[in-house]
Amino acid sequence: MKIRSITYFMNVGWPMKEDRIQDAGIFLSTARAAFEAAGYEVQTTRIASVPFTTLLGADAIGLTPRFAQRLSNAIAANGIDYASLGPALPDVPESYEMIPDAIAASKNIFFTGVMATAQGGIYLPAIRACAEVMIRNATISPDGFANLRFAALANVLPGGPFFPASYHDSDTPTFALALEAADLAVESFANAKTIEEGRQALINELENHARKLAYAAEPLKFRFSVRFGGIDFSLAPFPVEARSLGAAFERLGAPKIGQHGSLAAASILTDAIDRADFPRAGFCGLMMPMLEDAVLAKRASEKVLTVKDLLMYSSVCGSGLDTVPIPGNVTADQISALLLDISALALRLHKPLTARLMPIPGKSAGDATNFNFDYFANSTVMALEAEPLGRLFSSNETFSLHHRNK
Repeated sequence: MKIRSITYFMNVGWPMKEDRIQDAGIFLSTARAAFEAAGYEVQTTRIASVPFTTLLGADAIGLTPRFAQRLSNAIAANGIDYASLGPALPDVPESYEMIPDAIAASKNIFFTGVMATAQGGIYLPAIRACAEVMIRNATISPDGFANLRFAALANVLPGGPFFPASYHDSDTPTFALALEAADLAVESFANAKTIEEGRQALINELENHARKLAYAAEPLKFRFSVRFGGIDFSLAPFPVEARSLGAAFERLGAPKIGQHGSLAAASILTDAIDRADFPRAGFCGLMMPMLEDAVLAKRASEKVLTVKDLLMYSSVCGSGLDTVPIPGNVTADQISALLLDISALALRLHKPLTARLMPIPGKSAGDATNFNFDYFANSTVMALEAEPLGRLFSSNETFSLHHRNK
């Protein structure tokens, strides 16, 4: 198990407060050393800000690309790997339009776009705006890689440490941990003789690591007067089989992830996370990034695992659709249909879901991907079975959905 990110939540300010960025760099450097001393590899350090839409306001939203460029330079100067400027918001429609140019102007800045909230409902114009962002992002580089830095959000609250979904809602700094922990699930079920034995082994592993991490976090809270926001144990993978969530499904007994039995495996794994006792932040579900998981990538290339399968697993446990490669000729209208389903699922089940979709220029369903990125396992482009929405769904309406109480 590794720490994918120590995420520091703050208000970077506008005009940008460089002294705050310096303070964040000092904290994150100290935190990295503390967690490494506790025996954990720290892959990245990150900051997540109050949304750029809030900081700039509607009148200055055109400054977003410049904002992203300045923040990119500032974090690099302070030893911070990545930053998130949070979501575009429905009450500033122009904020969505700014994101592709801001991503193109920066190297390490992430953005999101709100498409549904529990309080406001589903925003059909925002769904279409998020889809347009994905289409435009895909043209920034020949491989469509820029969409790694954008996700559409449905019912996602502040404080989650996993990017791109991270954002803050206060002037008071906090920090939280995003863990790469799929290997704990693989190991727990590899030699288990029963489901209960494997589940209890996973619960024990989660709680043991949580105690060590919380103990290492304790001095940081007091030294820097920064609240510890918790741990996101979403069992995130790395693209080797020993650290694959898909491998954990198959250790449980699903013949191949994507075949029947996989939904039960997803439920059992998430049930273990729910039963474990630890300070929680973010999703605390199953993170199933298609291109970041060796077994998921392999099953997709075998056409065993589909986009609809991944969406179905989100209904019991997942965090949504993540790093899913789709055809380069897909339209914003087709993407909107999928985003609407994700938004409806998030509100009816009262859970956070995201969509990080990656149209690949020049590629069709079944074509091989060819990314050169340490965190990706290449696969094939997945078919998107969607057509443009019609009638009432093609309006500019915002509508509510109450979550189930039973």
